[in-house]
Amino acid sequence: MSAPRSAFSRRDFLRYSGTLSAAAAISTTVAACGGPASTGSTGSGGDKNLATVVIGYGNDQSWDPSMSASAFAMAGNNHIYEGLVDTDPITRAPYAALATALPADPAATTWKFSLRPGAKWHDGQPVTVDDVLFSFDRVRDSSTLTSSFFATWLKDVRKVDDTTVELVFKFSFPDALQRLTIAKIMPKHVFGAPGGWDAAKNGKAVGSGPYKMTAHNPKSNTTFEAFPDYNGPRKPVIQKMNWLSIVDASARVAKISGGSAEAQIADNVPYANIDQLRKQGLTVDGGKGMNHMFLMFNTGQKPFDDVRVRQALFYAIDTKKMIDVALKGHGTAASSFLNPQNAAYARAKTVYDYDPAKAKSLLAAAGVTDLTIDLMAVNVSWIVDCLPTIANSWKAIGVKTSLEPQDTSALFTKMDQSQSYQVVAAASNPNQFGLDADLILRYNYTSGGTWMKYTKWDKSSDATALFSLMDKAAEEPDRQKKLALLHQYIDVIAEQAVLYPVVHTELMTAWNPKKLTGVRAQAYPGVTLLQAKRT
Repeated sequence: MSAPRSAFSRRDFLRYSGTLSAAAAISTTVAACGGPASTGSTGSGGDKNLATVVIGYGNDQSWDPSMSASAFAMAGNNHIYEGLVDTDPITRAPYAALATALPADPAATTWKFSLRPGAKWHDGQPVTVDDVLFSFDRVRDSSTLTSSFFATWLKDVRKVDDTTVELVFKFSFPDALQRLTIAKIMPKHVFGAPGGWDAAKNGKAVGSGPYKMTAHNPKSNTTFEAFPDYNGPRKPVIQKMNWLSIVDASARVAKISGGSAEAQIADNVPYANIDQLRKQGLTVDGGKGMNHMFLMFNTGQKPFDDVRVRQALFYAIDTKKMIDVALKGHGTAASSFLNPQNAAYARAKTVYDYDPAKAKSLLAAAGVTDLTIDLMAVNVSWIVDCLPTIANSWKAIGVKTSLEPQDTSALFTKMDQSQSYQVVAAASNPNQFGLDADLILRYNYTSGGTWMKYTKWDKSSDATALFSLMDKAAEEPDRQKKLALLHQYIDVIAEQAVLYPVVHTELMTAWNPKKLTGVRAQAYPGVTLLQAKRT
């Protein structure tokens, strides 16, 4: 039975999900748009059953797991909901969650899962196969953010009996095992009711996972407590959690600083405060992943329809200076769309090493002189810090640049309304959804997808060829041949430079090791406390 389809526009997508940035830093700015986050909380005091957490992103975006790329909501949902299969937040090793076991043959084209006996929703109702079918109908709906992660390979989801469900694939796709964590199973009796998906968007959360939401105050805080009837594999140790939404960097640092600090852990730690926090005895650790700043071009506007112009503007950027000055050394110049830590990484054939002479030569070959660019950008703090380097670098090759950092939702609403733009600088981190390269690339490079429509490149012959190559790689059963095809289309994406990273950055998390143990820093926004202990 299909999930009810709601009217959904790209404007809703940008407004509610925070997915303007593949997940991470852009949703930071969306939160900032809503006004200052409250630093108020219920207080931790000496309560060792309570963990107070500072999240550097807004909690007022969509909490619907099929629609959200909000850093706060996704991290919270990982404590509230389960998939049939979930993955370790750091290693991404899959484990049976609502299912009783992993499939015996990951290469098979049908997988059967039995539901965990006794699994209950937070309202006390039993988890059923109908809930699973309902949830998969939702995540596969073309109106959702998650649909592009399933459409290529998943053919059908069927009820076998009252405790068993079967997934039918279009072709063998072992990477689906890790990807199933994206399909959070949700109660049909709650979200299938009239207005259910609007309620999920606005913060209603009822799952079967280790924690249940106890209060939700948009732009302030969200609270959780251990679910006593949870009978799954990762039982919560901490009994209560209070997550504070503090977008302002200085307020976030203050909340975890000093001997009387209220919070025990904070994510999105500013690079400039790392030494200060370490001197206070806090552990500050980072994760290198797909967090990056990218440039996106409007190829429907001249001269950005010319690949030589796009390439010239990348070659012109002094990335070493950007990393040293703006990122305090916590960055790596992009040598591929993928970050070097990704298992599928390969250096692209086209690498935009700093080469202003080549940039000038490419502009001359394209017949471009006296170019003036309005560089629109999200007002995420570290992105704003990087903008002067871009402007100065382009000035050195004779390109005049005006910088326009602004509210993220306002920026992308302009493009959603088909208002003209030239170049955008923004941030992205699809590692919130997973690590496999097909998933990462499809976040931005999907036929008919929001990002491709913004670039006006979606219907070009080059784009059509790229999408075909991506599908061919997804269907290839041989791992080495698949990897070779993947590297082939990564080279195409690098050469075309339509939407492409400038630098990959490191995300930092700080915590008090005397008050919180079992923490592991992750390379994408948010925190995971399922295996942590309050001391």
